[in-house]
Amino acid sequence: MAEHETLINGKIIKGIGGFYYVHDGIGQVYECRAKGIFRNRKMKPLVGDRVRIQVLDEKEKEGNLTEIYPRTNQLIRPATANIDQALIIFAVASPRPNLDLLDRLLISMDMQQIPCLICFGKMDLAEAETESRLREIYGKTGCPLAFISNYENRGLDRLEKLLEGKTTALAGPSGVGKSSLLNRLIPDARMETGAVSEKIQRGRHTTRHSELFYMKPHTFVMDTPGFSSMDICGIPCEELKDHYPEFQEYEGLCRFTGCVHVNEPDCRVKQAVEDGEIAGQRYESYRFLYEELKNVRKRW
Repeated sequence: MAEHETLINGKIIKGIGGFYYVHDGIGQVYECRAKGIFRNRKMKPLVGDRVRIQVLDEKEKEGNLTEIYPRTNQLIRPATANIDQALIIFAVASPRPNLDLLDRLLISMDMQQIPCLICFGKMDLAEAETESRLREIYGKTGCPLAFISNYENRGLDRLEKLLEGKTTALAGPSGVGKSSLLNRLIPDARMETGAVSEKIQRGRHTTRHSELFYMKPHTFVMDTPGFSSMDICGIPCEELKDHYPEFQEYEGLCRFTGCVHVNEPDCRVKQAVEDGEIAGQRYESYRFLYEELKNVRKRW
């Protein structure tokens, strides 16, 4: 390799039109093409990939991808890699939270072995008992809970600490404040997006793509369209219970081996619901999804 060639490590923050934008971890973004070796290996670079690049032009920040480091995980939809955790965001009002969708997202992430944080936004619009009610429902899921208000500057410091040192994917329906939160956490997010768009100069792209935003050293936040409507139809209904963490301490305590906690007598999970040890809302969500998955299997 020629002496003047420079190799650096970075992370792909965006990929579009055959170009990959690699952040070096200290504030510089390089526009890169993937070398033919990746096509030969049938390996497509993904947003979130840790990579090595060969710098071709330092002034213009141009280079080639030369290596993709091993991935810790890889998601199919959206196509991303090396996600440490998902931040699932719902508003407590305007719009009212769709807890059915929230539960589906939690199951989908659990299927992919991605830890979750649950964030409830627009707390300035919340009724007095909202936080305690949501803590009662989701407090035993094993997911850290955050209650925030951009308007009142509430809960953001704690949320930042939960994101520190990780690559976090944002998930949630539209209108809940994901963009506002992203711009609050990363004031340069719009500027960074603009810089990339200006660099590629390929007009407007109507299709939204996954994109990583640099927050601080070793800390990235991923805006992930497609993370908001996850399909859970691939789960056998008998395995759904494995994706409700609050059920786990009662596994093996039911009268029948393989109890799915629906119609069986002497079910310890159903007893825990009656005793207030498991939130009734979560159990009803489980029953509804169980029947849905059962009916899907019947159709097949």
